[in-house]
Amino acid sequence: MGYSAEIVVSGHLCVDLLPDMKHVTTEQMLTPGRLYEIGPIQVSTGGCVSNTGLALHKLGVKVRLMSAVGDDYMGQIIRSHLSSYSPHLSESIQVRKGQASSSTVVLAPENADRTFLHCTGTNDTFGLDDIDFDAVAEAPLFHLGYPPLLPALVANDGVELAALFKQAKARGATTSMDMVMSNPNGPIANADWRSILRKTLPYVDIFVPSIEEMLVYLRRGDYAAWGRAVFENVTRDYLRGFADELIEMGSAIVGFKLGEMGLYLRTAGAARLSQMKTVPLNIEQWADGEWYMPAFEVEVVGTTGAGDSAYAAFLMALLRGMSPSEALRWACAVGACNVEAMDATSGVRSFEATQQRLATDWPTRSARLRGADSIRVKSS
Repeated sequence: MGYSAEIVVSGHLCVDLLPDMKHVTTEQMLTPGRLYEIGPIQVSTGGCVSNTGLALHKLGVKVRLMSAVGDDYMGQIIRSHLSSYSPHLSESIQVRKGQASSSTVVLAPENADRTFLHCTGTNDTFGLDDIDFDAVAEAPLFHLGYPPLLPALVANDGVELAALFKQAKARGATTSMDMVMSNPNGPIANADWRSILRKTLPYVDIFVPSIEEMLVYLRRGDYAAWGRAVFENVTRDYLRGFADELIEMGSAIVGFKLGEMGLYLRTAGAARLSQMKTVPLNIEQWADGEWYMPAFEVEVVGTTGAGDSAYAAFLMALLRGMSPSEALRWACAVGACNVEAMDATSGVRSFEATQQRLATDWPTRSARLRGADSIRVKSS
């Protein structure tokens, strides 16, 4: 193929429109017939393929992006934006004639969480046939993001999603999957995710979703009871039990993104980790461990893509043979840099610039996971 990638990033891809709404309140948005001034509208690619892929690229990882767009103007914007970073980044993006590309309007009013207005477009039909498994076989790592927004993959209790990861593993890749929040009242969120994940996770080596997402998909009762107070209720013991459940389903490395509280990580035993043959893991360091890293202190401008950037740094750390503690530190650092910008990728720095920042006395946020002090951090 003429380009040797270290990681293939596949799945959801869209274009994001981000109006600067920091002086518009939620109450104003709910009042019809009015005009409110906003700042400039930023236009950026979004979705896992762009967010995680571009973060990896900026960190110096050779990445191949694998998704599909329509032959409309939005599709041209997506491919042009990716090519502006490197011509290689748009090479494996398929163009489907007569179809609309996926797009998202991100509404982030003053002092409120984001609201997304999303057109699914070509992501509706993204599936097994869109993956070039010859390219997957050439890369040490395969990552797929946002299956809840890829309905063809999760239909019929996720038969195609499981088949995709099974084939990626059969081609020798170390595999990874990230999730995304979908409408809690929609049909995808209410699918049998326990069944879907039991089919899929035996072929997924690395699984680090956000805790809110997993509460919606697997522990709806807790999600409903806690509401917006998720981080006030989760504890180290709760996360450990949840992570062990996902490891029992089949994954080797499981973690939870915890927003302003950082990252939690739990790993399986040496036998399961030894199946990850294409990344340079020190099995003794990584096996049967538990780690926690609080988030770094920064001035938050926007949170779009923060989890994707943190995940990208974690995968980079695995490819570079870092220890679990180092991997979590890098993930939290890149996630922190991300939120210093409004869009999903411009806050991410180069590997060297991030390394220099990590070498400073960079404080962490005061928000902490309850019970984290009791975690026995293995030597790494």
